[in-house]
Amino acid sequence: MSNRAVLLLSVAALASAASVRAADPLLPLLGAEFGVSAGTASIVITAFGISYGLLQVVFAPLSDRFGKYRIVCITTLVSAIGTLACALAPSLEWLTIARFAAGATVGAIIPLSMAWIGDTVRYDERQAVLARFLLGQIAGVAVGQMAAGIIGEYFGWRWLFVLLSILYAVTGALLLAESRRNAATRQVPPEAPRGVKEGFVRMGGLLRRPKVRRVLLTITPEGMLMYGALSFVPAHLQLHFGVSPGVAGSIAAFVAVGGATYAFSARHFIAALGERGLALGGGAALGTGFMLLALAPMAWVAAIGLMFAGCGYYMLHNTLQTHATQMAPEARGAALALFALTFFSAQSLGVWLGAKVVDNYGAPPLFAISSVGLFVLGLMFSRQTRKSQAGAGK
Repeated sequence: MSNRAVLLLSVAALASAASVRAADPLLPLLGAEFGVSAGTASIVITAFGISYGLLQVVFAPLSDRFGKYRIVCITTLVSAIGTLACALAPSLEWLTIARFAAGATVGAIIPLSMAWIGDTVRYDERQAVLARFLLGQIAGVAVGQMAAGIIGEYFGWRWLFVLLSILYAVTGALLLAESRRNAATRQVPPEAPRGVKEGFVRMGGLLRRPKVRRVLLTITPEGMLMYGALSFVPAHLQLHFGVSPGVAGSIAAFVAVGGATYAFSARHFIAALGERGLALGGGAALGTGFMLLALAPMAWVAAIGLMFAGCGYYMLHNTLQTHATQMAPEARGAALALFALTFFSAQSLGVWLGAKVVDNYGAPPLFAISSVGLFVLGLMFSRQTRKSQAGAGK
């Protein structure tokens, strides 16, 4: 494994994460252009999340058979086309279809990158390497939120998708060059399935493992509660505090500031807290952050809340991701695909349910629900980790 190979995957993750969050600050603008509410416009987020998750069942067997780095390279290049289609959409319906198409390939980038790292990095070093890789994802959250707000306000929302399309094309070309000169990117695990059909069968069989079910049952409420609320933060800032889309996107990007705080100090956090402490501390920080959002009397308090939420989220989620890389070492692509399928399906459901709450009661009740739910989730996963470690030590 080379640092350059991980760096390029991190840049691809930046583009992927930016695409995931790109529509959040645009909801009021899309609603105004297409004559719908912000909640109704959130269908573009839901459609992206559904295809992002569902297509994992296709890419996982392909990656285990033909190589994870190679599939990341191909899907990054193809994502440029789907993202450009978003910029050209003439209506909300066509934008929803284009977002669905883009999500289908964008969804392969982060889980397969993590799976490749899992194949090439020892477990005792993996969480720190994953945290470094996730700097790209965290930066993508910030870029997606800030760029969407600023570009949408001054140049129109379509230009955001044009620029993302260019980023995918350039990054895909660099990944292709790396795959040709770096032999490690072309390795296929010896336990890889002999065919795509066998890969599908293996993927379904993973659900029979208690360890796999335990991780998936934890990330389901995490995805619903985190992103079901986070998706409506920029719209809430615009509608409740009267700030512009650019300012709202910039404030929303503070979640990435909190995430970067964890990522840059991950080795220290891991050494000091361990997996149990990261889960418990992450849940507590998430609960604090979303409660501050719910009660914020002014926008700068919301920014502080988002910093807490971002740091807490990556403390908890990075721990879950590390567990996911070890759910099934002989079929890591399939395991990480199941992880992403579950996580993004949960996100889509969370956004859909969150839209109902926001349209009828406003965003603060939604933030309060996420606050309590994520704190409880962190507590439960911490206890679960303690039991697993105790069982392993017997």
